[in-house]
Amino acid sequence: MLKEKKIAIVGGGKMGSIIAQGLIAHKIISPKNITITDIDAAKLDSLRSSLKVTVSPHNEKAVKGADIIIIAVKPQNMAATLKEISPAVNKSKVVISIAAGITTSFIEKSLTKGVRVVRVMPNTPALVGEGAAAVAAGRYAKTNDVKLTRAIFDAVGISVETNEKLMDAVTGLSGSGPAYFFLIIEALMEAGFKTGLSRALAKQLAVQTMLGAARLCMESDKEPAQLREMVTSPNGTTFAGLKVMEEKNIRKIIIAAVEAATMRSKELASGK
Repeated sequence: MLKEKKIAIVGGGKMGSIIAQGLIAHKIISPKNITITDIDAAKLDSLRSSLKVTVSPHNEKAVKGADIIIIAVKPQNMAATLKEISPAVNKSKVVISIAAGITTSFIEKSLTKGVRVVRVMPNTPALVGEGAAAVAAGRYAKTNDVKLTRAIFDAVGISVETNEKLMDAVTGLSGSGPAYFFLIIEALMEAGFKTGLSRALAKQLAVQTMLGAARLCMESDKEPAQLREMVTSPNGTTFAGLKVMEEKNIRKIIIAAVEAATMRSKELASGK
């Protein structure tokens, strides 16, 4: 599906470079068929050296020779980027955007009428091949365009297809989600240190515990609540810890965090 396709990644930041790394590592696309653009010359030199891809400071030129365009710039830079590449984009190309809050309709209006746009919300664990990406088709995107997009993001984790109206919620949950878990790991480390463990040991145990819990949840046929009940004996150690978390309204805090991130995604879409 992707072997002979030429891809232009507009924006060589964290996510743009992660996508390129995943495609190359999984032999989805040859480095010779990937071009990455950026305004940072040092970053481009680094990407060319480490990934053996083609690099360029010229977005329009890179896009002109590509079958697939992945726009990996910050939301606030999207309008200017679309204006720059517009002359080189036609209906034969697939445009994939990973900019939070930017709708497919906004992109479609900025480019050639009928352009095939797919919107994606990925997350940073893609760096280690454990990303979670939601994919939503634009007005003119074809079924095969969505399949192609999912193949790209399956190379760095998993992908799911959803309705675009749910993308702000996806952004609040899985897009921003890794940061929530990093904060929990930080807190567990601090607690471990406070109760006598070394920082190194506390980190090792906290990280592995979260990894193990996530894998158990993924591979078990039980719901998270059932798994929690399995390890919670009446008046036991886990019961004591969970009691404090419930008293402090940990659920309410996490739900509020996701809602706040979702609202910010909607604000980005409206230009705020």
